[in-house]
Amino acid sequence: MQTLSTTSLRIRDNQLWILDQQALPQQKIWCPTPDVNELVGHIKALRVRGAPLIGLSASLLLALLAENGMAKAALADALEVLRAARPTAVNLMNNLDRMKLALAQNDVVSAMSTEALRLIDEDKALCERIAAAGSALIAPGSRLLTHCNTGGLATAGVGTALGVIARGWQQGNVASVWVDETRPLLQGGRLTAWELGELGVPYRLICDSMAASLMARGEVDAVWMGADRIAANGDVANKIGTYSLAVLAHYHNIPFYVAAPHTTLDRACPNGDAIPIEQRTAAEVTGVSGSFGSVHWAPENAAVYNPAFDVTPASLISGWVLDSGVVTPEQVTAGEFLPLHQG
Repeated sequence: MQTLSTTSLRIRDNQLWILDQQALPQQKIWCPTPDVNELVGHIKALRVRGAPLIGLSASLLLALLAENGMAKAALADALEVLRAARPTAVNLMNNLDRMKLALAQNDVVSAMSTEALRLIDEDKALCERIAAAGSALIAPGSRLLTHCNTGGLATAGVGTALGVIARGWQQGNVASVWVDETRPLLQGGRLTAWELGELGVPYRLICDSMAASLMARGEVDAVWMGADRIAANGDVANKIGTYSLAVLAHYHNIPFYVAAPHTTLDRACPNGDAIPIEQRTAAEVTGVSGSFGSVHWAPENAAVYNPAFDVTPASLISGWVLDSGVVTPEQVTAGEFLPLHQG
């Protein structure tokens, strides 16, 4: 396969390399990813994360395994192992469905390589269209709030919600960005703050619990989120803490937007209640780990509830910014995921 490079993925010498997002921002470590077990480990440890990026990394690895001579039956098994790696992010399933079609072709190697690279190119184009459509919603002087990480680290392109924010900044309409730390894994504090700094976008990092007071003081003009799965009725699964921000935004009459590619739509999922929510290890809540080491603050054997995602009902969302354009609440109520305008 050709040499390839995105913010978080590389192919060099016919091998996949993953940027370890658990080591950022203190260290930039590229992890070799030669097989399915290695990639599943990276996905579960969140060394590779972000709904679009997870799907793309799985697609690239399957194509490389095909090029390296893995038999068709073994590739089919590997595909299903990868499918189970993270249950909530539907981009993984959507990408693997396309790779499965490629696996059924006569020239498997060529078909899988072509499809994996097509998915990369498509994701870059989707991100550009999302940025164009979403930035049109950003008023001059906007003070925006975002949660988790939705930039180039999580996609092959400029990102989803963070891509919109960056485009708004380039157009001169973003005054500043409030960045939630995003407990318990601090993707906002570690990743979004780093990305915004690299882009030159002015930001201030806040604890998750500070958002309400900022809204009450009139210091937030809009909230921008990504998504890991969007149900057919418009309900959205996203990083834990998203729902509480949607409730706060609704109470304070602040627009709450979700930016995501069409690969995040799950038309077979009727509503948020049907979205599987991943439960993660207690250690993520009882302490914190990173390139600095590990710290534990809770009592030993403390009981923990640690869902990775929550579900925001469609009734709290002001607009869904897809690569096809902006979808309004009225369109979602009518059962139409159709663009208001083209991005």
